[in-house]
Amino acid sequence: MSDYLHIQNIHKDFSGLRVLTGVEFKVTEKERHAVIGPNGAGKTTLFNIISGKFKPSSGAILFKGKDISGKPPHVLNRHGLARSFQITNVFQELTVFNNVLAGVRSRYGLRYNFFKQPNRNREICEKVEAIIDKVGLTDVKDLPASSLSYGQQRALEIGVTLSSEPELILLDEPTAGMTREETERAIKMIDQVTAGRTLIIIEHDMEVVFSLADTISVLHYGTILVSDTPEKIRNDQRVKDAYLGEG
Repeated sequence: MSDYLHIQNIHKDFSGLRVLTGVEFKVTEKERHAVIGPNGAGKTTLFNIISGKFKPSSGAILFKGKDISGKPPHVLNRHGLARSFQITNVFQELTVFNNVLAGVRSRYGLRYNFFKQPNRNREICEKVEAIIDKVGLTDVKDLPASSLSYGQQRALEIGVTLSSEPELILLDEPTAGMTREETERAIKMIDQVTAGRTLIIIEHDMEVVFSLADTISVLHYGTILVSDTPEKIRNDQRVKDAYLGEG
């Protein structure tokens, strides 16, 4: 299978401080690829480069053979990439339905008017309802986001991410701050909503990583220590020493 996404020799410096050095790995279409590593390894910086928030100092991000390095997030969104954030990023005053509706309307180039009742076009509303169902929020679809639990707000953000119909989904710590019960629900939900799509996920919770990932890349001091299957990563002594904390 041809390379779908190629992270190609990425370097990143901030004010003379090198944060990433020669980061390189490939992701095939419909693969679920996790990036793990200790705090300060450069995971969020790498994610910000892939998602267009930062430009690499050198190297390239190739998506389906095209160099997308440094293109802003809204342009990448049109190419089929969508990202969720570590911090919940939804409109707190809007209902669950209207948060997802805003994303769907944006996907189709329709302006969202906050001061008028939206045109409840049947096709668009069906898409919104389907997304809300996928992320398990049907029972609270008419409630404002501000009234949701933390886990529900994270689910809503993933729903908003899905509203752009992405081919490649980037999830940044999707279960951070969740209870164990919320995390278990989130694993099932992410597994379902990313079926048939390509996923790159940053996550500290190794249960989440081992439950979802086909491939894991371990980032350590700004470089890729190893990329391999979850089983091989689990048994790799270098990974245990660097990250998993096992002797």
